[in-house]
Amino acid sequence: MTGEPIDPGVIELAGRVFDLGRGGHTEELAGYLDAGVPVNLTNDKGDTLLILAAYHGHPETVGALLDRGADHSRANDRGQTALAAAVFRQSAGTVTRLLAAGADPDAGGPSARATAQFFELPAMAELLDAT
Repeated sequence: MTGEPIDPGVIELAGRVFDLGRGGHTEELAGYLDAGVPVNLTNDKGDTLLILAAYHGHPETVGALLDRGADHSRANDRGQTALAAAVFRQSAGTVTRLLAAGADPDAGGPSARATAQFFELPAMAELLDAT
C-alpha cells in the first residue's frame, strides 16, 4: 500500500459493484465488467464478486462472472470458495454452474464437500459427488 488516499469515487463504485453481485443484478454488473471493472475484484474480507454472487444464490450472475473469466478457485480470507458458499446456501443452480466451470469440491477450508457434510446437506453432497 502506498499510503495515498483512495479516491472516494472509486470506493463508491466498488461498493456499488459488490452490491450488484450480492443482489444478482446480472446485466448491470456485466456492464461494469465489460467497461473494465476487474472480474476478480476483491473486498476487504477477500470476497470476490463470484463468492458474493454464489453466497446469495444467483446462478445467472455466477454464470456471467465465469463467462468473463472469474477465478472460481479463489478463496476469501477465511478460506471459503464460491462453491463452498453455494453449497452452504443450498443453491443447486449455482453449484451446478460452478462445477461445470471446473470448481474443485475439495478446495478451500472448509471445502464445499466438508461444508455439505458438516451441515448435513445430502442434496448438495450428491451434486458434488456427481462430478
